[in-house]
Amino acid sequence: LAPMSAVAGRMSVQAGAHCLEKNQKGRGVLLGGAPGGEPANVLILGGGVVGENAATIATGMQAKVHIVDKSEARLKQLVKVFGEQSDKIDLKKLVAEADLIVGGVLIPGAEAPKLVTKDMLKLMKKGSVIVDVAIDQGGCVETSKPTTFNDPTFIVDNVVHYCVANMPGGVPRTSTIALNQVTLPYLVKLANKGYKKALNDDRNFLAGLNIHKGLITYKSVADTFDYEFTDPKIAIKNS
Repeated sequence: LAPMSAVAGRMSVQAGAHCLEKNQKGRGVLLGGAPGGEPANVLILGGGVVGENAATIATGMQAKVHIVDKSEARLKQLVKVFGEQSDKIDLKKLVAEADLIVGGVLIPGAEAPKLVTKDMLKLMKKGSVIVDVAIDQGGCVETSKPTTFNDPTFIVDNVVHYCVANMPGGVPRTSTIALNQVTLPYLVKLANKGYKKALNDDRNFLAGLNIHKGLITYKSVADTFDYEFTDPKIAIKNS
């Protein structure tokens, strides 16, 4: 899913910049500012693939970017690319200062944690924007709910929420090319070996199996929906 996360991360800043325009009910600010004017503050929650790609676009647009991540090792990597970041921060303060928040928190196969609460929303500036990329996993903002490209935004406490599910679907040509690059080798393995041999021969491929003949073979999915988990190797062996 890394290519789709990369696409969504890049789109998040593009969408957020558009939503900040006054005619979109945003604050009416330009991410990169202008001569004599300060750049916008962009807060990125999560330093994974979504967060890194969002930061790439936001810094390219000359916004002031801050990334929050709980992994010290990951933050050290991001510092080399984007400058100083921190895992010891006052999240409420950063939320209050942000013009744009990008929610890029991901727990693979599980529901995203709610990092921005309803009460924190009241601290934000009128017309500020939240792009919750994590909406496909339930969202990392308490007030988020899935939207579509036909009606992408809604407002809560004067904050514009952009919560389009499956954001890469908005750029299907780019997304298809990117996804094909990583999925085609697996499809070739399935075609040449059959699913049992293909999965058993590749531990990483096997780790991606979610469901097999009615059995839940992905731990996070089983935990999220309160189903019994079956080891994928056992599930295939017994089929």
